[in-house]
Amino acid sequence: MSTFNSSEVAISTFFLIGIPGLEHAHIWVSIPICLTYLIAILGNSTILFFIKTEPSLHEPMYYFLSMLALSDLGLSLSSLPTMLRIFLFNAPEISPDACITQEFFIHGFSAMESSVLLIMSFDRFIAICNPLRYTSILSSARVTKIGLAFSLKNVLLILPFPVTLKYLKYCKKNLLSHSYCLHQDVMKLACSDNRVNVIYGLFVALTGILDLTFIFVSYVLILKAVLSIASQRERRKVLNTCISHICAVLIFYVPIMSLAVIYRSAKHSSPIIRILMADVFLLVPPLMNPIVYCVKSQQIRNLVLGKLCQKHG
Repeated sequence: MSTFNSSEVAISTFFLIGIPGLEHAHIWVSIPICLTYLIAILGNSTILFFIKTEPSLHEPMYYFLSMLALSDLGLSLSSLPTMLRIFLFNAPEISPDACITQEFFIHGFSAMESSVLLIMSFDRFIAICNPLRYTSILSSARVTKIGLAFSLKNVLLILPFPVTLKYLKYCKKNLLSHSYCLHQDVMKLACSDNRVNVIYGLFVALTGILDLTFIFVSYVLILKAVLSIASQRERRKVLNTCISHICAVLIFYVPIMSLAVIYRSAKHSSPIIRILMADVFLLVPPLMNPIVYCVKSQQIRNLVLGKLCQKHG
């Protein structure tokens, strides 16, 4: 139902968008999307199961990996309802309250993923540059405190998004640009002053850039330590422990940076490319991170293969 406020009709429904021009094929597009969600949820749940049940994985590196898997699960489950509604049931409508709730969880879990990737870079730095003190510096209690501190920091960081969006008036436009709700997308629909949202959105984006900067600095220091190792074989062995994390960083940040570039050149870029890149940002990290860690981590790979052999045996 529409309500009236200051002689203007307040929007009571937003409309999400699938892939423009391919509405007739949405049911077919839903097949790879559903498969992606299924693999992502199973993959991250498997990693969490093994880390919880296997004593050999009760190490700081794997605790941080479980935080990454939780962030990926949260990201997948946050976007799943609207993606399925659009592509499976052709139902793009969403209430403003549901939209604002969704964008809080999507931004919250994205911020958490960025923080976890930063923590994991520090983990690799300590493991390589100070291996003798690794377990004493990153004790189980300290890992728990780090995880809780960063979770609280991200909740407080993202909480102003839904609060400020709730106070905006929506009275003219109601068509969003993606298959899920994002802060920058919702605030553009407002017919009241959204400068606070713009400024705070830039501040949150800067915290993400800061995370990436610290990750880069960690790897500069790691590289410096690795180059001081005389044996080439040892160098390769040490660097190999970082490959999974480097892949996770690239999988997460490359789509975000590509999306930012596309938005900067919005006049010259196709809306379909923007929508597809936004979907890649949301779908690919939760899908690829479990695959990367299962392939590159020998302990996890052996456990997964061991379980599969037991079932076939």
